[in-house]
Amino acid sequence: MEFKVYQKEIELQSRGWIPTFHDVTEEIEKIVAASGIKNGTVTVASHHTTCSVMIQECSHDVDTFDLEYLQHDLLDIMRKMIPDFAEEHQYRHPGPIHAQFGRYVNEPGDYTSMNTDGHLRSVFFGRSEAITIKDGVVDCGEFAHVYFIDWDHVRARRRQLNVTVMGTTDDVEDRKWNNGEVVDTKRRYTPEEKAYDVHYELQWRRGKNV
Repeated sequence: MEFKVYQKEIELQSRGWIPTFHDVTEEIEKIVAASGIKNGTVTVASHHTTCSVMIQECSHDVDTFDLEYLQHDLLDIMRKMIPDFAEEHQYRHPGPIHAQFGRYVNEPGDYTSMNTDGHLRSVFFGRSEAITIKDGVVDCGEFAHVYFIDWDHVRARRRQLNVTVMGTTDDVEDRKWNNGEVVDTKRRYTPEEKAYDVHYELQWRRGKNV
């Protein structure tokens, strides 16, 4: 059985002024097809600390902010938890040393470090997702899409998404676990948990008007 690793980088352009949601589902599917890997996993990972990767349903409806309704609902929730960076000293970060570092690496202005909201939001969602590949097909489910989210909205920026496909070019055996029987996860009480308790007598007597 041959094991193979295939890597590609996707370049994206975020717009700034509002978080950008990039639907990269088609690109991921094409990369997996080009890899020749039939069974394995594809890992989709952000190159940036203010960005996330998310697997979620396509919401279809798009508003005037060019966001799908579900994306905007998500953004509204994140704004309640982690408000947009709207004024100086709203957050501890960035401090004076970090601002100086930005100047040292030729950032265009101190304002580019006013992206604490993006850093905090990316922590909640994480920077990567791993997806199963079955028979050459990315198994996202019936309705799911892969989104790259750029939470940093202080300016328009070029972004990079890293894609690593790993697996085999061979077929695999039957995937059904335990012949496909449904796993019963309901709680099973022990005999001790179901044992008689003397306090039951009070209820029984009351019911029998004893």
